[in-house]
Amino acid sequence: MTGAAQRPLLFLDVDGPLIPFGAGPYPPGSGPNPLLARVDPALGPRLGALGCELVWATTWGEDANACVAPRLGLPELPLVPWPEVSEQDGRGGVHWKTPALVAYARGRPFIWIDDEITEPDRAWVSAHHTGRALLHRVDPGVGLARADFGALEAWLRPDPA
Repeated sequence: MTGAAQRPLLFLDVDGPLIPFGAGPYPPGSGPNPLLARVDPALGPRLGALGCELVWATTWGEDANACVAPRLGLPELPLVPWPEVSEQDGRGGVHWKTPALVAYARGRPFIWIDDEITEPDRAWVSAHHTGRALLHRVDPGVGLARADFGALEAWLRPDPA
């Protein structure tokens, strides 16, 4: 495996982590999606500096590359392909994204940043994923913040052993 292939994946949701839904204040928005004005361009360089392979884990689909990535100064990113909705989705409180993220990772270490992560998701990943994983829930009222980056950076630090 090459060094680039060994980098952890970072699965990134848009609504909540990048577009917060708190009281603001936010810059006024315009255009077809005024909520995009809430995307903080400073997050792009911070995400890039983590040294992970960034992957969109959002229902925005290609709109994440067309609308969100340019605001963050990020290149086009790969997208997690979502499965068709199933009667199995949400069983036991597991988010419908969780199995798809584990399948995409194929044992690689990963971070998942989302505002809808719960304990059943953590338990499911622990039982079904062979690599390291950090499921990091972001407060959707605040969005991705300094403390969140501290948690991500701490998880990414090599073990001193």
